[in-house]
Amino acid sequence: QEGRCLYVILLMALYWCTEALPLAVTALLPIFLFHPQYFLDTNFLFLSGLIMASAIEEWNLHRRIALRVLMLVGVQPARLILGMMLTTSFLSMWLSNTASTAMMLPIANAILKSLFGEKDTSKDMSRGNEENQASLQQNKLYTVPTEMQFLASTEDKDLTEEKEVTSDALSDLKKEEEYKTNIWKGFLISIPYAASIGGTATLTGTAPNLILLGQLKSYFPECDVVNFGSWFMFAFPLMLIFLLLGWLWISILYGGINLRGWKTKKSNIRVDAEARAREVIKEDYQKLGPTKFAEQAIFFFFCMFAIMLFSRDPKFIPGWASLFAPGFISDAVTGITIVIILFFFPSQKPSFRWWFDLKAPNTETQPLLTWRKAQETVPWNIILLLGGGFAMAKGCEESGLSVWIGGRLHPLEGVPPPVAVILITIVIALFTEFASNTATIIIFLPVLAELAIRLKVNPLYLMIPGTIGCSYAFMLPVSTPPNSIAFSSGHLMVKDMARTGLLMNLMGVLLLSLAMNTWAKSIFQLGTFPAWANIHAENATALLTAVENVTLSSL
Repeated sequence: QEGRCLYVILLMALYWCTEALPLAVTALLPIFLFHPQYFLDTNFLFLSGLIMASAIEEWNLHRRIALRVLMLVGVQPARLILGMMLTTSFLSMWLSNTASTAMMLPIANAILKSLFGEKDTSKDMSRGNEENQASLQQNKLYTVPTEMQFLASTEDKDLTEEKEVTSDALSDLKKEEEYKTNIWKGFLISIPYAASIGGTATLTGTAPNLILLGQLKSYFPECDVVNFGSWFMFAFPLMLIFLLLGWLWISILYGGINLRGWKTKKSNIRVDAEARAREVIKEDYQKLGPTKFAEQAIFFFFCMFAIMLFSRDPKFIPGWASLFAPGFISDAVTGITIVIILFFFPSQKPSFRWWFDLKAPNTETQPLLTWRKAQETVPWNIILLLGGGFAMAKGCEESGLSVWIGGRLHPLEGVPPPVAVILITIVIALFTEFASNTATIIIFLPVLAELAIRLKVNPLYLMIPGTIGCSYAFMLPVSTPPNSIAFSSGHLMVKDMARTGLLMNLMGVLLLSLAMNTWAKSIFQLGTFPAWANIHAENATALLTAVENVTLSSL
């Protein structure tokens, strides 16, 4: 043991002295060498996802994927909305929800301009401008000036010539204007919704998922059923179903799908607009140029990252981690090991002739990701936020606060568990409309764990719906950062989000309840009260008795 420890120290000392890796990257080596003693595993699983996302953004791989998907789905409004939602949700599985939304909105704006042009957009903005600005100021949201707003103020004056038009033509123009406005709103509102839905599909997709994992390890150390693979098997089908239903609802509500006009022939205006949109997407894709070696390398490591995490211990079959001693390999070890490679793998195709050419220049090769870039793009505050959440949860457990709260939940003990799942999801989904989803889940998870023990059901049966439910915030601009970004474009009003988000919330609650009572039961063994929860229940009972004795003695 002493020799192994000395080896690690000497290895790190060598790397620090020679700077073969950036100093901070070398400091990550103990995660997969001494990982049980180095911070919380969950924090570094999240960090590995953030670093991978930085590398993807550095080489514009996410933009290439997005434009390629849009080229494949077609340019009819309903298909484009579906393409936007599929692309945003996929990116949000690996990037942050906010980054995915911020990247997709400019693409959506460019496509919309090619479909409808800039004519009369100033009227649309003036209608909702006062309401939007008042709401932004009241909720202290940052207003982002959009290219749309700029261009609308510099419209071509030559298009304002007066023409004689018939009443039928005026009616057609009015209908076309309403159609344009609705499609515009449908595009903008679908992107933040898809980002919130997509983030639930992977453990690293959004912070609440990792808070659940961290608190499970704190409250129930023996619980090993939740990992990247098992979560993906549960959450990915749920995400796809919700995404499809959400697309249908948005397309029907905003005119992308006309239930009464399937056989109606398209006007020449719309045919020309769709042709222009197709050209815009194709032109943007061509601007990216041929696929670079760095993009190919990033895509390879990204696929490796996802496959290795999924196959480590998928539960339904033995994973590759079974080749090692139990507990030796975790999701965090896997993720960090792969992303460390990004800091020294070359971004340009290496030439083997260099080794044999004595006159070749000794130039420094740029890696796929530099530490400076990682420092600038990784939201380190989220790592600290996760740590604070875990510390708070541990404090609740050690102090007996969570047990005390659980002791005040007697009225809920007679509620059937399936009903409890629906009630919990509704309460948390409403709560997170006004509060941060991270803060919401940190507050609620200890309570849900104690309630599950009171009801004698698997704690995951209540904790998982609570975790996913706090990502289902669709009704208000202040609910999530993606909602705020879309709202700040100036083309959406609060009532648009409220009426669209109400049914989205309802669908999310019902689908989550369906998932928890069907395929989640076999994945997480929800049908029984597990032994790892029994141990915690016995400890909690002893702690509650001690707390009550202390209280009585003080009285």
